[in-house]
Amino acid sequence: MQKPKLSFWQMFNLSFGFFGVQIAYALQSANISRIFATLGADPHQLSFFWILPPLMGMLVQPLVGKYSDRTWCKLGRRKPYLLGGALIALLVMVLLPNAGNISFSSSWFLGINGARWFGLFSLMFLDTSINVAMQPFKMMVGDSVGEDQKAEAYSIQSFLCNAGSLVGYLFPIFFTWIGIANTAPEGVVPDSVKLSFYCGAAILILCVLYTFFKVQEMNPQEYAEFHGAQAEAEEDLGLVKLLVKAPKTFWTVGLVQFFCWAAFLFLWTYTSGAISETCWGTSDVTSEGYQAAGNWTGVLFAIEAIGAMIWAFAIPKFKTLKQAYAVSLLIGAVGFASVYFVHNQYALFASFLLVGVVWGAMLAIPFTFVTNALTHHIGTYLGLFNCAICLPQIIAAALGGVILKAVGGMQASMFIVAGVLLVLGSIAVYLIDEKSK
Repeated sequence: MQKPKLSFWQMFNLSFGFFGVQIAYALQSANISRIFATLGADPHQLSFFWILPPLMGMLVQPLVGKYSDRTWCKLGRRKPYLLGGALIALLVMVLLPNAGNISFSSSWFLGINGARWFGLFSLMFLDTSINVAMQPFKMMVGDSVGEDQKAEAYSIQSFLCNAGSLVGYLFPIFFTWIGIANTAPEGVVPDSVKLSFYCGAAILILCVLYTFFKVQEMNPQEYAEFHGAQAEAEEDLGLVKLLVKAPKTFWTVGLVQFFCWAAFLFLWTYTSGAISETCWGTSDVTSEGYQAAGNWTGVLFAIEAIGAMIWAFAIPKFKTLKQAYAVSLLIGAVGFASVYFVHNQYALFASFLLVGVVWGAMLAIPFTFVTNALTHHIGTYLGLFNCAICLPQIIAAALGGVILKAVGGMQASMFIVAGVLLVLGSIAVYLIDEKSK
């Protein structure tokens, strides 16, 4: 029996909370390196702080997929995880930017001061909660939307994702523009960043509550009627057994993802420092120039999101998804590499529009390949597939300081490294087996 047709607004309601979650994710992506640099982290240490977010995603999302597949209660199937994650994220978003204002009795442990330890634990809980809140949106579309409407439903979700990114990225420069202080004493995060996190937290919980109350999930009987009971009978399979049974497409797309997400980890880690060096001519984190570069990072990431939204309309024009994927990665490689050579903050718009091309492809094409190759346990497999997103970030974060030293210590050089990774990813695209089930 086919699933009922959903209206545009029903599909919109399914994903509207994603808008708020993505604001939180954008604020984290654009400001974490800036926050930890402000708290005194050495540039060669910055990538280590980025190990926690993907590590928590790799641990959390498969479990959210597995256990939400089995959760049936009055609140729904996926919605309890959605609400719980959002509430924790709300709390941590208020605490994280205040790390520099809190006094600690013990100053140092393993070479990291108390403020940075507090920031690390806050970041760990923030990314965990974001992952818990984010994953159910992908699953609810799979649960509630028929195959003939999934492309439209995921397009709506992608639009809301990038719209949320725009808001989150632009918050700090907006608050600076209206007169909120963008500099602060040494070791303290500027008020413009703090207020951005506060507003992001408020929007996050409001958007999630909207989806929570507007969406009615299927009960077990309805789910069995529209999905069949076969998937229910296989739910006891462990994660390792499911990985063994995963189609070849799952692994080959994961290889491409490795190169893509390693490149973006370097983007998120080094953009503020790189453009501070190339466009503002300073590496002093207490300087007005460095904090201006921090704000400009949000603007550039917003340009990237615009590029991703524009490119989404171009992807269907290609003859095959493979071709679209490979071309997108090559265009993105040019965008990344060009950052090293550009010394004007406005000229960087062109670079980040090209970076947005690969970001738009990464948000849509891999999940199309993988879900088309799956027949059962889609929620759990999507959680496991998140490891192909998280593991490359962990490896890139662990090696970031070593690579930075090897390329001369200039953070802008890491964009050349990222461009090379995307070229390798474009070659790996042609290993994808679209017929594997």
